Amino acid sequence: MKNTPIPGSASRWKALAVRAARKTLWMLLVLWGITLVSFFVIHLAPGTPTDMQTSLNPLAGDMVRERLNALYGLDRPLWEQYVDWLGRLIRLDFGISLSSDARPVMEKIMERLPLTVGMNVISLLLTLLISIPIGIVSAVRRGTFLDRALTVLVFLGFAMPSFWLAMLLMLYFGIDLGWLPLSGLTSLDYAQLSPLGKALDIAKHLTLPILVGLVGSIAGTSRFLRSSMLEVLRQDYMTTARAKGLPARLVIGRHGLRNALLPVITMLGLSVPGLIGGSVIIETIFALPGLGQLFYAAVMARDYPLIMGNLVLGAVLTLLGNMLADAGYSLADPRIRATAKQGGKA
Repeated sequence: MKNTPIPGSASRWKALAVRAARKTLWMLLVLWGITLVSFFVIHLAPGTPTDMQTSLNPLAGDMVRERLNALYGLDRPLWEQYVDWLGRLIRLDFGISLSSDARPVMEKIMERLPLTVGMNVISLLLTLLISIPIGIVSAVRRGTFLDRALTVLVFLGFAMPSFWLAMLLMLYFGIDLGWLPLSGLTSLDYAQLSPLGKALDIAKHLTLPILVGLVGSIAGTSRFLRSSMLEVLRQDYMTTARAKGLPARLVIGRHGLRNALLPVITMLGLSVPGLIGGSVIIETIFALPGLGQLFYAAVMARDYPLIMGNLVLGAVLTLLGNMLADAGYSLADPRIRATAKQGGKA
């Protein structure tokens, strides 16, 4: 017996394909607009790469600067430079860095990307595991001693400057106790360690940086979730669920938390670009060879190709964060999935 197609399935898949194509086209247009504005804005900053390279050399005169500008293509009109850069970007070629090593931009980014993304992903997961229970307990037990104690701790963590907290942790755990290293990614004897020893050595070096970033993110996320949870607890459907005699754990977990997570999902989606830019201070304090430190050095040196490479990566992460937020909405709220299905049937 032959399988007969489900009525309306072809039209539903066609509608989904059209919606995906429109969304992809819109994302490409947004990405192009970001690159256009960013390319022209970074050239408004005072100084050029050739000025940075020749300012400390008394033998480098105007002729040397002109030759360097011609070598880097900086003597051409700005729109022509952008068109040339955009053509390379379509081929996934970010160009060559203007620093002294003259390495490909993509190579320099990929070299430092795993460390920065890995640190921030671990910090994000730990933030969710810790801040969600704190936010729920604070909302459910509003006004109690536990809620006030958590509030005080959270506000201390939120108000504490990251560089000051890093100094305190380095002084206590690194100098006084000697448990954790102060800076760098590996120890001097890293090459002689076993695979397990190498993993533990890297984990020790990343403990303090992750802990510093974790304190502020836990504080913000837990307070945000507490406010959202308090708003959900006042809704009529929560009162109805309690009146039906459902267990408190089921009422809070199934009905309350899923709706309270929607604003948190938005905040997490917007925080995805911070995987790059948010690590500059921590990577500088702990001397970690991450992407944030690379971006900061590129800005100081007016390394235009490297700056644009980082900005494009940040723009892609921003769009990716929006997509993840939409997916998170569908998982957290069944009504959104139902609306999407109805839109597909239309």
